[in-house]
Amino acid sequence: MAAEKVKENEKLSYFFIRLFVVLTHIVLLLNVYLNGTYDDVAAVIILSAFVIFSDIAYFMILGTFTQDTYTVDYLLVLIANISLIFQSCFGGVEFNLKHFITLTAGMISCHAGYLFTRNSFKAEKFRPYCYAGIAVLMIIIFLFAGSRSMWIRIGGFSVQPSEFMKPLLVMICASSLSSQQTKKKYWIIRTAPNNIGMVLISALIIAFQWWCRDLGSIPTFAAVTGCALINRLCYPKAAFSKRKIAALAGAVLALGFAAVRFAPAYVKDRLYVDIWADQYGNGYQQCRALIAMAEGGWLGKGPGAGRLSNIAAYDTDIVFSSVSEEWGLLAAVLFVILIVLMLATSLINTPKCYYHGTIAVGVTAVFVVQMSLNIFGSCNMIPFTGVTLPFLSNGGTSIVTSGFLIGMLKATQSPVFIRNIVEVEPERGEKP
Repeated sequence: MAAEKVKENEKLSYFFIRLFVVLTHIVLLLNVYLNGTYDDVAAVIILSAFVIFSDIAYFMILGTFTQDTYTVDYLLVLIANISLIFQSCFGGVEFNLKHFITLTAGMISCHAGYLFTRNSFKAEKFRPYCYAGIAVLMIIIFLFAGSRSMWIRIGGFSVQPSEFMKPLLVMICASSLSSQQTKKKYWIIRTAPNNIGMVLISALIIAFQWWCRDLGSIPTFAAVTGCALINRLCYPKAAFSKRKIAALAGAVLALGFAAVRFAPAYVKDRLYVDIWADQYGNGYQQCRALIAMAEGGWLGKGPGAGRLSNIAAYDTDIVFSSVSEEWGLLAAVLFVILIVLMLATSLINTPKCYYHGTIAVGVTAVFVVQMSLNIFGSCNMIPFTGVTLPFLSNGGTSIVTSGFLIGMLKATQSPVFIRNIVEVEPERGEKP
């Protein structure tokens, strides 16, 4: 009886969560209808139809999956269609079909990430293939991107293969307790073998990003590796070493100093430029972004009424400013809070094993660093880095990768453990 009552309470809770998701989207769509800038009301009707029907479709499909919790899924549906509404209103209301397709691909990728990592024993065995996958991606970029770029053009589409390195690195950095018990001595360092491999592949990725002039992604990869090192130095029952932590902190500071000291000339220009003194040069985008945020205020100028859509990268690098201009700073901040809440679900539905716990830390590191770089760049606290804001910025590769990472986070909360059954032969005289 108690178990049945718990299940009924869960069903009731999920019903109210689904209702909240739909009502939130309806309120935003009403705002578009009442305060939006559009020539034909049909644009609002088409957008509303896609948002509401996709909500229902997502809920029905999720109901066919067997999981311990659906909180992450419902939050992702809420975030995805809020993003679709925002992206369909920049500079005028028009349904953004491309963004809808990439968000749907991100939802599918989310379930793929869940299936791939829900069994920690199997997932850890994929580590050698993750190393190979990163090597293959580097070769593909080197051969087909050209001109020291990260982008590959295929017809009218562009792909950034380096994005796929993020989930692969998170899986390499994930660790079980058993893998930390077997240690070997490498010169003066005594550590587990996969720790050395993790550091070397991370250094190779960062060097490759530097060579390809994609410096904006380096902090994300560095954060994943840094969090993994801390997890591995401080895992349960490990001998906590203050010297190791101090050495790690010193290495990080030294690398940061070297990065600034030997940064390319265009990066130094962005670091030290006075944007208001160079409004039509290096400071053009940031000046326009700050002006747009100031004009939007807390509640915004109205969906479709923004002027930032005439500026390059309005829907990617400075998307936070674009949302702030049309919907207000309050809406932009609330969207970021929703992503933080989705990441924080791992604190409520805690991972059941150390391996999944380290995956949750790695995924959180990716999202927190990416969001920080995008938002602080829009607010002129740091130079623009070309990093997307997860699920909000336009970009198929970024959204698909973000979806896969969230699927990995979901796997930490709804794991599947398949035990190996060992058959023991009965001794003579014993009954089988």
